[in-house]
Amino acid sequence: MNTGLLILRLVVGLLFAGHGIQKVSHRLGGHGIEGGAAEFRADGFRGGRLTAAAAGLGQITAGLLLGAGALTPVAATISAGVMTVAATVKWRNGLWVQHDGYEYPLVLTVLPAVLTLTGPGRWSVDQAVGLLPWAPWWAASAVGLGILSGLTTRAVLARPGLSV
Repeated sequence: MNTGLLILRLVVGLLFAGHGIQKVSHRLGGHGIEGGAAEFRADGFRGGRLTAAAAGLGQITAGLLLGAGALTPVAATISAGVMTVAATVKWRNGLWVQHDGYEYPLVLTVLPAVLTLTGPGRWSVDQAVGLLPWAPWWAASAVGLGILSGLTTRAVLARPGLSV
């Protein structure tokens, strides 16, 4: 079980961090902060560079925390927040990613929540510093707070006159 949790954390965490790196730089095939800002404007957001930077840095932080198994509920909160915003953009396209749906943001919300419920495993920072086990209400609170923050972000940053 610990090996599986380690692999899951590393794959999900590093992919999540990589996606954030793409949003704020030209590394990993990204279009830099200007490309990230253009993406957010095209998706109906105000804020441009600041919005892209906040989302990218949130993804990098959550991804690195997940990969390390450090402060897993905090990583789940950040992941849920960022991915809720992404899901609001893709909601109108339905579930499936083939139609640019919200399937992938949903997965990246659920996996960190599950890692909060199960714990990140023996080979994690949380285990090494004695933070485990998390109380079951931590996962619900972490994800609930993340979703609420994502919905609030979408409402605050949506450009007037655009449907979300």
